Amino acid sequence: MHRKGKSGRVPAIVSFSEQTGLLVCAGDEDRTTQARRRRALSRSLASKTDVLVDLSDLVFADASLMVDLAMVARRLRKAGRRLRLQGAQPQIRRLIEIVGLDRLAGVTIEPLPA
Repeated sequence: MHRKGKSGRVPAIVSFSEQTGLLVCAGDEDRTTQARRRRALSRSLASKTDVLVDLSDLVFADASLMVDLAMVARRLRKAGRRLRLQGAQPQIRRLIEIVGLDRLAGVTIEPLPA
């Protein structure tokens, strides 16, 4: 269940910062939240650098998020950039492996920061 913020709207779970090239995925992401993450994913495609995806606060995800990330990775790769995944919890790491996102060209899994 998604909690509403002070504005009464459900807060964004996926966000992108142009300044840092950081795409943050947090909370629960599934097919029902797919439309809400579209804007952040689209903005990440315009990144001038590799995109780092911070998954450290992602508790649950289904394959729809992985498919969306695969699409971003493909488009970034065509532009000469990479999609770097970081901080995936064990259940998310397993989903990444099941879907095969970790085997796509242009996708790397970064070790957790020290």
